[in-house]
Amino acid sequence: MTASDPVAPEDPILVRVEDLRAARLCLQGARPWFRRHGFDWQDFLISGISADRLATTGDALALRVIATARERVGREDRDSPPNPHTEDRTDGR
Repeated sequence: MTASDPVAPEDPILVRVEDLRAARLCLQGARPWFRRHGFDWQDFLISGISADRLATTGDALALRVIATARERVGREDRDSPPNPHTEDRTDGR
């Protein structure tokens, strides 16, 4: 991924409806946009959509939403406490 390519191949980021709102995009316009691109709007509302699927459209607004989702995930990662079950253990257990 480079600065000019906001989405890495097989990007694990899940774009959610809150990302559309945070990117200041109109939900009323997003619904027909999803239909035009063959995406299921109801499924998106329930489960989100992967950034790599959105990126396949090449649409500038989709890339903007993906960037917003990446920022959200970065904030969530910084703000979440470390998981003791996934930390490296040095005590031999």
